[in-house]
Amino acid sequence: MEQLSVLDAGFLQLEDTDPNVSLAIGSVTILDGPLPDFDELAATIAERLVSAPRLRQVVRTHTLDIEAPEWVDAPELDMGRHLRRAALPSPGDDGELCALIAEIMERRLDRDYPLWECWVIEGLAGGRWALLTKVHHCLADGVSAAAMMAGFNDGGNATSFAGHLTAGGQHQHDHDHDHAAPGIGLNPLDWGKAALDLAAGAAHLAVQSARGTAEIVTGILRPAPESTLNGPVGALRRYGVGRASITEIKAIAKAFDASFNDVALAAVTNGYRQVLLHRGETPRRDSLRTLIPVSVRDTTALHTPDNRVSLMLPLLPVDQATPVEQLRTLRLRMRRSKSSGQRQAGAGIVGMANRLAPFALTAWAVRAASLLPQRNVCGLATNVPGVSEPARILGRPVLEVWPIPPLALRLRVGVAMLSYVDRLSFGITADYDSTPDMKVMVDGIESALAELSAQAPVS
Repeated sequence: MEQLSVLDAGFLQLEDTDPNVSLAIGSVTILDGPLPDFDELAATIAERLVSAPRLRQVVRTHTLDIEAPEWVDAPELDMGRHLRRAALPSPGDDGELCALIAEIMERRLDRDYPLWECWVIEGLAGGRWALLTKVHHCLADGVSAAAMMAGFNDGGNATSFAGHLTAGGQHQHDHDHDHAAPGIGLNPLDWGKAALDLAAGAAHLAVQSARGTAEIVTGILRPAPESTLNGPVGALRRYGVGRASITEIKAIAKAFDASFNDVALAAVTNGYRQVLLHRGETPRRDSLRTLIPVSVRDTTALHTPDNRVSLMLPLLPVDQATPVEQLRTLRLRMRRSKSSGQRQAGAGIVGMANRLAPFALTAWAVRAASLLPQRNVCGLATNVPGVSEPARILGRPVLEVWPIPPLALRLRVGVAMLSYVDRLSFGITADYDSTPDMKVMVDGIESALAELSAQAPVS
């Protein structure tokens, strides 16, 4: 039996503290028709489950959290419980599909059974249909969930953008240069220098982690202005999606000497800014401290179902008036955040909790912290590498893949980005009652990229 890590179990404990929170993550795969026979599709999905044993397991917890929860094999797997059908009034448009996605995702998964569902959605305009896959966050992070879901494609795991993750879990094209351990040659005369280099690298990492820990703690505790983006959430959700060309984003990044993620985050920044302006709020420099999960997974663990993420808490520059100004400011802030050690600090804290702290203590600490009214972080933005080559399911071409982030910790709007071939999709989950202006967010993201493309310097 395999125990859940402190981070994996933390998603269960976080969900326990708020009855209006469902900590499932998901994706929606849009396919060209015709819709296959449902029984054939069910048999195919059941067959391909062999590649993901975690989807046939349940979580077993212990009284008073005296030990970490464990993954155990389910006595049986009733596909009728996990594979569901739904239909839109034909021809269903994207707005109707987004409403159905929100309705499905707001319901919690039943912990007495394997923590996943797959919904077949028919009736989309143009003869299209969709597969909505929903898994609990305790089972996987965005990268491992995307790899797991790629296993349902014809031919097994498709080529993924995640193949470009470095050993630190970062994208090679993001200009993030970490200190790597020097290689040690066979010449004994080189050993002394290598030992000194290793010691210097370890000292640098320790200092960087300490600085990163201080920045994370300061970011959480520093007073922030009140915002409609932060507050209690209800039980209902809204969902929206924005679209962008990966080729266009790469061209913008090259023109402004920025990373791919910088450009995507600048678009998200403008989306949040437009929402604040629409609500009559003045965007300030400290208005939008944002939780950005950072993968610390390398390619050797790509298909391991668990959570391997750290975090950064930068202030997105919603106070800047134009997307160009937002990108230029964001590029500098993200470089400072990456060099500050926040990512190393987050990973180090989780690692120490796994190795040193009794599980009951960490479980109590997570629940206690979750009950406090977090007011400083107002946004969520995560970017997940998806499939880089065209995929098919039962011979039907995959047209798009949309990500679905969860909401928790008083965050009322969260954005997940997922790549598929040459498209980057921005999936937005929002609290229903406090976010009637979802379209403002979507339009702000897409218009930012259009303006950045138009304003890009010609080399």
